[in-house]
Amino acid sequence: MATTNKTNNFLLAKYVDADSFFLNSLLELKGLEDKYGSTLGLITSIDLSANCLTGEIPKEIGSLLQTFDNLSYVGNHPLTKNCTSKGIPTDVANNGGSSEGNKVNSLYVSIALGFVMGFWGVVAPLFFIRSSRIAYYRKLDHICGKLYGEREALLKFKNHLIDPSNRLSSWVEGGDCCEWTGVVCHNSTGHVNQLHLASLSEPDNSAPDAECEAYYNSLLGGKISPSLLELKHLSSLDLSHNNFRSIRIPKFFGLLESLTYINLSQAQFQGAIPHNLGNLSKLQYLDLGGNNLQSKSLQWVSGLSSLQYLDLLSADLSEATDWVQVTFKLPSLLELHLSGCGLDNDPSPTSVNSTKSLVVLDLSRNSLSSVPKWIFSLHGLVSIDLSVNSLEGPIPDYFGNISFLEVLDLHWNYLNSSIPNSLYSLNRLEFLSLSGNQLQGTISSAIGKLSSVTHLDVSENQLNGQIPLSIGQLSSLEWFDVSENQLNGQIPLSIGQLSSLELFDVSENQLNGTFPLSFGRLESLKTLACQYNLLEGAVLETHFSNLTRLTTLVASHNRLRFEPNSSWIPPFHCEWIELGHWHLGPKFPEWLKFQKKLSYLDISYAGISDVMPTWFLNLPTQFKYLNLSSNQLRGEISYLNVRDIVDLSSNRFIGPLPKVLPTLLFLIVSNNSFSGSLFQLLCSSSSRKQMAVLDIDKNLISGDIPDCFNHCQDLVVLNLGSNNLTGKIPPSLWHLNLSMLNIRNNTMFGELPSTLQNFPFLRMLDLSENHFSGSIPTWIGDKLSSLVILSLRSNNFNGHIPRKVCDLQFLQNLDLAHNNISGVIPKCFNNLSAMSTTSKTNTEVLALPHAEDLYFPSFFLNALLVLKGREDEYGSTLGLVTSMDLSTNSLTGEIPKEIGSLVGLLSLNFSGNLLTGNIPDSIGNMELMESLDLSMNRLIGEIPPNFSNLNFLNHFNVSYNFLTGQIPTSTQLQSFENLSYMGNHLCGPPLTMNCTSKGIPSDIANNGSSSEGSKVNWLYVSIVLGFVMGFWGVVAPLFFIRSWRIAYYRKLDHICGKLYVF
Repeated sequence: MATTNKTNNFLLAKYVDADSFFLNSLLELKGLEDKYGSTLGLITSIDLSANCLTGEIPKEIGSLLQTFDNLSYVGNHPLTKNCTSKGIPTDVANNGGSSEGNKVNSLYVSIALGFVMGFWGVVAPLFFIRSSRIAYYRKLDHICGKLYGEREALLKFKNHLIDPSNRLSSWVEGGDCCEWTGVVCHNSTGHVNQLHLASLSEPDNSAPDAECEAYYNSLLGGKISPSLLELKHLSSLDLSHNNFRSIRIPKFFGLLESLTYINLSQAQFQGAIPHNLGNLSKLQYLDLGGNNLQSKSLQWVSGLSSLQYLDLLSADLSEATDWVQVTFKLPSLLELHLSGCGLDNDPSPTSVNSTKSLVVLDLSRNSLSSVPKWIFSLHGLVSIDLSVNSLEGPIPDYFGNISFLEVLDLHWNYLNSSIPNSLYSLNRLEFLSLSGNQLQGTISSAIGKLSSVTHLDVSENQLNGQIPLSIGQLSSLEWFDVSENQLNGQIPLSIGQLSSLELFDVSENQLNGTFPLSFGRLESLKTLACQYNLLEGAVLETHFSNLTRLTTLVASHNRLRFEPNSSWIPPFHCEWIELGHWHLGPKFPEWLKFQKKLSYLDISYAGISDVMPTWFLNLPTQFKYLNLSSNQLRGEISYLNVRDIVDLSSNRFIGPLPKVLPTLLFLIVSNNSFSGSLFQLLCSSSSRKQMAVLDIDKNLISGDIPDCFNHCQDLVVLNLGSNNLTGKIPPSLWHLNLSMLNIRNNTMFGELPSTLQNFPFLRMLDLSENHFSGSIPTWIGDKLSSLVILSLRSNNFNGHIPRKVCDLQFLQNLDLAHNNISGVIPKCFNNLSAMSTTSKTNTEVLALPHAEDLYFPSFFLNALLVLKGREDEYGSTLGLVTSMDLSTNSLTGEIPKEIGSLVGLLSLNFSGNLLTGNIPDSIGNMELMESLDLSMNRLIGEIPPNFSNLNFLNHFNVSYNFLTGQIPTSTQLQSFENLSYMGNHLCGPPLTMNCTSKGIPSDIANNGSSSEGSKVNWLYVSIVLGFVMGFWGVVAPLFFIRSWRIAYYRKLDHICGKLYVF
């Protein structure tokens, strides 16, 4: 109160994600009661009224109190009297001898006398003077009429609204409108001066369905009646967080001249912002944020001369190039929020001299490419938010000159260079976020100078070096996040001095050393995250001894061991535990039974080899996420109390598949020994299941695939590969909208049903290693236009390759090997664009989209591909692999030269067919090729010389053709064994057969005079000779040796007898 400098207007603001949240208060100032929010920090007041205070008014309060007349102090001891040395009025001091009883009597007499005088002072004129009586009752009727009009105006306003939850049920005819929900009347006049009809904030994604439904039902909608114009004394209007989706902000709001506060945020208004809002010269607070609004100019704002707070979040101001000139001429503006308004670097002034009051500036989520220079002339700024823009270059040193700065948010930009030393001089800084940039260099030890900082986030950069010891000097630090950098060294022990620390995140770095014991001193710690580092050694119970407030422990992918005593009771009650890749076994962790609030648990790859304990399956908590994969857990599981995601893959579970909740989204149980049928899981309940991913690959499931997928219409991934399933593909699959269908390695049969053409978003279809038959349908190219992987390998398909396959623009892997397909290789294969590009930027082309919640993992579709002569499984890298395998069919004709256009192919296999002609030169242009197999065909001619350009080849086979000539010289082609070339007439390294000067094998050159007829004759002679030797090698002993004959026929009779019995 002793200063006139009131820069800290958010004395009562709490920063959460750099958004300001202000406490509101009703204060009675100047005889009127008003609501104060963001400006509350600018108000200073003392109210000691209605007490029994005596004595002299202190001079220390200042000379201001002496400027008012005596009426301001009437009812106290006369101020014209002097005070004694003890501060007592002289008349009181002179009568000091009176008894307490006399004082009380005097008080009663004074009250009675005052009442009589006051009563007759009002009543007497009305009683004796007719004109006073008439004027009084006219005024009374006028006031009552006004109040009645306000009530009727509110009822008309209500009648135009849509109120699904009946929030305004108290607004009834004849009621006291001052008692109605959301209506606030003035204490003295009774006029309606505030209307607060905001809904609650939207619940988060994890909220129960009932809570979400209740929220949406609570939203008001409809139209806004002009009857509000009858509320002449309305000073505050709040319609935020409602559903006025189809209407614009009413223009008549600009006629409510008494308004000082308007909040229409998140109310789904649309259209242009009415310019006549600029007529509200008394307006101090205007929040239109979070709607679908636009304005081509902000000139209308210039009329808001009293404005202190302006928020236009998400309004389209891309054409409002005057926003700087207009807003910074507002003399009282304290806070400016223009987040997500489409602003870019327009020709704005380098400095702003008009406004000296601005303390909060929010320009986040725009398209600014550089920090506006005029910001650095606003020396009174306390909060700057430029996050989520396109800022480039180094962080300007000038930020260090804004000495009052408490909040600086620059996250998610393209800032590079190092963190400037000038930032470390901001000793008032409380919130610093530089995450999601391209910052390099080290974190300076000068960071210890930020004595006031509570939130420090430099995550997702390229910082290196060690975490400085001086971090322990930040005694107020609550949030410390340096994750996703390249930091190395050990976690400093000085972190144990951070007694206020609530979040510590150093995940995804290269930190080494042990798990610091100083963690055990962080009594305020709620979140500890250090996953994906190089930490090693033993973790002890003492590391957690004082972490009583810990709720999140995320430390997976380190080389740590934790084997506490079986009787250990943790001091914490975590909701989220992630210890994957720790060594927790071989016994199942007993201490988990005390985690009653646990909703997320990952103990995958933990070296646990144990029977699944029954107490764990009976925990009272309901998991949202449970990952026990890649251990050696065994036993049966009858029921899983998991709401969203469960991963039990790569264990040794047996028995039937467990029952699951209908809310379960991901069920991953691949690579176990579950048996039985799918009926219980898919068909046992008539209620619809929300399952999106069902992965039962590599189990012992048998029987038909049940025809009840109408209960699972949300399925997008269905992986039933490597089981014992039989029968045909069920018709009810058409209910689904699949991204992946894998029935590989079963005993399914029949032709491909037309049901499969209902999957326009199918990216992977793997039906390999079954007994499917018939021709490949042409609708695969028409209807399955999103296919990335098509594998029909090892079936009984026949006919030709349909030309429609060439229309699959996203196809990266085509496998039709080991069938009975005939005809020629289509020339239109050059239309397969995904195979024709060398750019493999979309590495997650087969990643399943997931919800925004943090506990939803990135789920990649896995595929088995035969490359380089062996079968391997590909997951997250599947988008980088392109291959074509048409081997072991009956394809004829020549290899089309158009194949050379598929320059993105890594693997090409045409082996085991009846292909003829020369090897096209164009294949030598496929420089990314790693595997090429053209063996066992009828190819002739030479190996094209430009094959020497195939520098990435590591698997090559052209054996058993009719190739001739010299093997081209290159680093790769000479590195393969002779087996890659055998069965031809090739010469030169790596073969021992030399070539003549004309590139002909020397043995052929030496026998060059022999006629073709003699070569053929020798072939016939060799065949006849082999037959004779083989025939008589068996028949001669039977013919000449009796004992062999007897043994032979006995054995033959024995075999025939066995077959007859069978």
